[in-house]
Amino acid sequence: MAEAKIQLFDSDLQELAQLYKALAHPARLQILKFLASKNACFSGDITEEVPLGRTTVNQHLGELKKAGLINATPNGTKTNYCLKPEIVTKLKELSLKFFDDLRSEEYINC
Repeated sequence: MAEAKIQLFDSDLQELAQLYKALAHPARLQILKFLASKNACFSGDITEEVPLGRTTVNQHLGELKKAGLINATPNGTKTNYCLKPEIVTKLKELSLKFFDDLRSEEYINC
């Protein structure tokens, strides 16, 4: 039932809400910042970069992958993790549009 109600909102708001949901944990934000700082795919164990256990980090990586923000490609015993720049760009564009829509010079003091 909740899924049907989501369809009542425009596609940009739906997509933005899904991306924000994926960003709603500091560990996921730290993972994204770490991957962005590499300017390339990172092959290795991200648990060395995030102060959480392997299982927890893997769950966060799974949420980021599910949201389309990263790729995770097995490479032997390691995994290559990469940001998906087109999705990061889309997130930025949707966010800027959303916050521009909230900005008004005619706010009423409540």
